Amino acid sequence: MKTVTLHNTIEMPQLGFGVWQVEEKDAVPAVTKALETGYRSIDTAAIYGNEKQVGEAIRKSGVARDELFITTKVWNTDQGYENTLKAFETSLDKLGLDYVDLYLIHWPTPEYDEYVETYKALEQLKKDGKVKAIGVCNFDIDHLQRLLDECEIKPAVNQVECHPYLAQNELKDFCRDNGILLEAWSPLMQGGEVLKDNTVQDIAEKHGKTPAQVIIRWHLQNDTVVIPKSITPSRIEENFDVFDFELSVDEMAAINKLDRNERKGPKPSEMNVR
Repeated sequence: MKTVTLHNTIEMPQLGFGVWQVEEKDAVPAVTKALETGYRSIDTAAIYGNEKQVGEAIRKSGVARDELFITTKVWNTDQGYENTLKAFETSLDKLGLDYVDLYLIHWPTPEYDEYVETYKALEQLKKDGKVKAIGVCNFDIDHLQRLLDECEIKPAVNQVECHPYLAQNELKDFCRDNGILLEAWSPLMQGGEVLKDNTVQDIAEKHGKTPAQVIIRWHLQNDTVVIPKSITPSRIEENFDVFDFELSVDEMAAINKLDRNERKGPKPSEMNVR
């Protein structure tokens, strides 16, 4: 497993396992299978409703805690300094852990203008040793810049929707210039049409790989952290089997050209759901 180094020197697996939209009944077997396959990074969130099951799978796995990288997130209704501190303790209790490796703000919800105070709570959790690293999800450049201007600790990670049809190049450049790691959710476009794209399929056939494996490999070679999700055992294995081939410069360029700024999820500047 290749790892990336966050700006605070913490090592993070570049390929992780996401549990967004994984129902409670499926979470324990899915995470168990992921850990058996070799994943060591698990990405959950309070709003997913499966933190308890993630924790259960971790305990049953027998994998040492220091070999794991666990991420969770504070939801929009719990933003604000004190609310965030309480929400974190609730998440920690559900996970059954002493600390988490990465704690993120799920959305900036700019209409409510609480993300700076929320982030300051994350800074306090970091100072208290309850989290190893802190960051954000779905933050645009202007949201990130405000944190850089008004807070002490710069985000280690910005987790955003990213796939070949939404390459996020401008945001990637900003994050790279500021030492912020970009992490891709919905890396396969939620199983969308990018998997049927002729360019992707041709490259997959050349390598004897699936379109999903090619796209995950594209993310990895773009220095992006990627967290594909599946509850199907064979696909959990398939998504992990991406370290035995490499895309050429020309193949990377061909996939880069597919970008058309097409989202499956909401725009961060407009997502104010609570």
